[in-house]
Amino acid sequence: MTNTKYYGADGPLDDNTTTLGQVGLDAKWLPNADTIFDATINPDFSQIEADTAQISVNERFALFYPEKRPFFLEHVDLLQTPIQAVYTRTITQPLWGARLTGKTGGTNYTALVASDEGGGTVIIPGPVFSETAPQNYESTVAIARVRQDLGDSFAGVLATGRVIKGGGYNAVVGGDFHWQAGEDDVVNGQYLYSFSQNPDRPDLYPLWLGQKQSGFGSDVEWVHSTSTWEWNLGYEDFAPGFLADDGFVPQVGYREGSAGLGYRFFPSGFFSRLRPLAGANYQVDREGDLISRNYFPGIAFQAQWSLRGEIDYNFAAVRIAGQTLDFDGVSWNLQASPSRFVPRITFAGNWGEQPDVSNVRVGNGGTLTMTTTIRPTAHLALDLIGERQWIDETVEGREGRLFTATVARAKAIYVFNSRMFFRVIGQYIETTRDPLLWTFPVLAKESEFSGSALFAYKLNWQTVLYVGYGDNRSLFEGSTTYLQPQNRQFLFKVSYAFQR
Repeated sequence: MTNTKYYGADGPLDDNTTTLGQVGLDAKWLPNADTIFDATINPDFSQIEADTAQISVNERFALFYPEKRPFFLEHVDLLQTPIQAVYTRTITQPLWGARLTGKTGGTNYTALVASDEGGGTVIIPGPVFSETAPQNYESTVAIARVRQDLGDSFAGVLATGRVIKGGGYNAVVGGDFHWQAGEDDVVNGQYLYSFSQNPDRPDLYPLWLGQKQSGFGSDVEWVHSTSTWEWNLGYEDFAPGFLADDGFVPQVGYREGSAGLGYRFFPSGFFSRLRPLAGANYQVDREGDLISRNYFPGIAFQAQWSLRGEIDYNFAAVRIAGQTLDFDGVSWNLQASPSRFVPRITFAGNWGEQPDVSNVRVGNGGTLTMTTTIRPTAHLALDLIGERQWIDETVEGREGRLFTATVARAKAIYVFNSRMFFRVIGQYIETTRDPLLWTFPVLAKESEFSGSALFAYKLNWQTVLYVGYGDNRSLFEGSTTYLQPQNRQFLFKVSYAFQR
């Protein structure tokens, strides 16, 4: 494979633009029907679809983006446990990697080792907020997982490790289970313990002073479901010292209890199923002080035209800097499959009082999200996503819009035949703020656009050719309207499989 990228030295592309190229190799070996060995050297994932943008304004914790890279998706279900201790996207820039996956009787296993050249960010978890630090260091990652099937149940063991070049490490080990207790009850649980030494890099994060830390994380849930009644109980407990550098655990140092109850019945007419419900979760820190809570009654339903959804009313609160912010509002999630032309449409959101977690206040606003898939022809599919979030506030007698955040994304795929397709994606993100309503300096406007085009042609069942182009643009300081080029990428890649 080859991949060429153009980067501006300090922002937009200019005379100091640097051109980079790279060559890599992927290999897969199947010694038998139950064993798979994957290896990669300097892999390139440029043909992978870009992440769908998420609104990060007014969020307390890091956002989750799903893994899409093929090398890390081999039997990915084996790595899914109640606590997300494995999140392969923490391997931001693999130099090389190897993975063995197999099955022997009722025992499933996978082991992965990789060298990560760094880049991106590291999540620093906390009880109320998570922070990030630059991952400007190299490291070696190892992940191992064994799961033993026991009829409809299973038990598993997980171990992960990361050794940082220059000093520092993180190791996590523990067990999990899935217990099918009869026809109506399921219990899932996991207990992990971590041992860590932070790197001595205060230049990257002030509290990285080479100190050691350790702690546990646990999660258990009991779900009871019949044709009519459904209830669940859950409990989470994470020590402040728990750290999963190879996972996605942005919150630690808390205890949380949750419960839910619903009754399902089946009327005739427009609605084919109704389920009145109620739920609650309550979260405290290690001293027992409130972090957050939410009590909600609601109703879930299924109706004609494949319409289904849930509407809740939330009585919620979050405690920040010693202040408890109480806020109420309605939330909903609606889905439908109205026709072959529009096989999927969703409309989700919330409206009412909103916590302003950055300025520790309560305002009014909401979030609206709509996604739809349109198939004008048998060869063409369009995926459209639109999201908007806003908060209005009154500060010292002055009314205004604290912020408005918008995401718009369009993806089109045209499949010519079984061998050939063309994909184009365009995505725009914009955040506007009223700086006079903020308690600290903020930019009045931020925006960026990313676009990509990819052509793929399968020469035969073994060989696939990729040709692509990507373009990212952002507002830079001193500009209010013009999106200046930030980086560009040209892609030419050939994938070939050898057969013995």
